[in-house]
Amino acid sequence: TTVAIIQARMGSSRLPGKVLEMFAGKTALEHCVERTRACPAIDEVIVATTTESRDDVLVEACRRKGWRWARGSEHDVLDRYYQAASELGPTDVVRITSDCPLTDPEVLGELIARYRGGEVDYASTSLPTPTFPIGISAEVMRFAALERAWREDANPAWREHVTPYLYRHPETFRLLGVGCEADYTHHRWTLDTPEDATLSRT
Repeated sequence: TTVAIIQARMGSSRLPGKVLEMFAGKTALEHCVERTRACPAIDEVIVATTTESRDDVLVEACRRKGWRWARGSEHDVLDRYYQAASELGPTDVVRITSDCPLTDPEVLGELIARYRGGEVDYASTSLPTPTFPIGISAEVMRFAALERAWREDANPAWREHVTPYLYRHPETFRLLGVGCEADYTHHRWTLDTPEDATLSRT
């Protein structure tokens, strides 16, 4: 079973509430969830938000849409991922951030296929360096690897970003990078600033 977990929260310093910004009649979170669910290799999608009261609105949005959701620590995002995944006990976990409303289901499918074919513990579109446009990124890992990181990682800064313990220990985990044929990182398709929001509406 492959579960995709989309981390989402309202407390962004540069663009507060960005996941509920509207684009073409849908919120950024709706676009992200729908595009993730469009990948046939993914069996279930979970929106993982925080226990902060300001994120109650995200839980309500999930309820209205009938999406599976979970809540956890705002800053220990590794724990949030682990607890959300544990509810389903998947074989593999895909990590996606909700500030990527243009998440590409074909890229997700290719990433997961390469990961499965390579018999690795962790694969990322950012290894060894990113080549996809900023905003087209994802990671996939064995649940067992996520669980080990959750048990062993004692670095709060790493835990906030979920996966550094995995890709910073290549001697322990089998890693795979998946890129494209050229460097497209000069394109910015993410949602992190007011300028990003303006660009996404053009």
